[in-house]
Amino acid sequence: MKVILLQDIEKLGSKGDIVEVADGYARNYLIPRKMVVPATPSNIKQWEEIRRQQEAKLARLKEKAEKLAKKLSKVKLTIRVRTGEEERMYGSVGALDIERALHEKGYTEIDKHMILLEEPIRELGTYFVDIRLHPEVIGTVKVEILAADVAS
Repeated sequence: MKVILLQDIEKLGSKGDIVEVADGYARNYLIPRKMVVPATPSNIKQWEEIRRQQEAKLARLKEKAEKLAKKLSKVKLTIRVRTGEEERMYGSVGALDIERALHEKGYTEIDKHMILLEEPIRELGTYFVDIRLHPEVIGTVKVEILAADVAS
């Protein structure tokens, strides 16, 4: 029996593939668990329409992410931190701090899980931090870490 896979199935194929399986395996296992549908002409046509819509949606999301990446490349974040002797920072600046600074600038669609920091920033200076906006799009934002002005 020919079936259309509705999800990735190990040793059979990936979502959307049309594969040949034993009739009993399809009727008794795959179809009741909604893992496949029979590969009838109407199902194939319907699946192709769904795939086309999904591809169009993914293309729109990627285009939106590319526009955001272009805007982010012009953004400069300034984060002020407490420092001790010899300009050494107390603590560090992490993804959450960068997220807060981005939210203050109006970039609320970015969360800390999108920010690609291998380890927290522990020294003053200027850094370029990557942000994963889409599986295929990475934006970069300039982050400047400065000592906070201490009022005595």
